[in-house]
Amino acid sequence: MRRWLWLALGFLFVALGFIGALLPLMPTTIFLILAAACFARSSPRLEAWLLDHPRFGPTLRAWHEDGAIGPRAKFMACGGMAVGYALFWWGVRPSLAADLIVALGLAGCAVFILTRPRPRRI
Repeated sequence: MRRWLWLALGFLFVALGFIGALLPLMPTTIFLILAAACFARSSPRLEAWLLDHPRFGPTLRAWHEDGAIGPRAKFMACGGMAVGYALFWWGVRPSLAADLIVALGLAGCAVFILTRPRPRRI
C-alpha cells in the first residue's frame, strides 16, 4: 500500500513540475526533485526516466549526486522569489509583521539556494 502512495505522489509532483515549466513564477525543479524521491521509493524505472530525461535529467542528477544547483537555476529561483515578493507586497499591502515574515522566509530560501555548490557537470 505504501508503494502506491509514493507512486501517486510522484505522479502528482511530475504534473506540478511540468505545469511549472509552462507557467511563469511556478517552480519546476523542486517538484521534479520531489517526484524523483517518491519514485525512488516506488518505481526505479520511473526514477531512471526522470534522471535520464533530456531536459530535466542533468539538473536532477546534479542535485541527487551533490546537492548542487547551477548558476542559471540559482538566478532564476532568486529572481522568481524577488518577483513573487514584489507581487505579494504590491497586491496585498501587508502589515509590517506579515511583510517581515514573508521577506525573512524568502531570504532564508535564497540563502539556502545561493550556498549550494555548483554542479560538477551539466
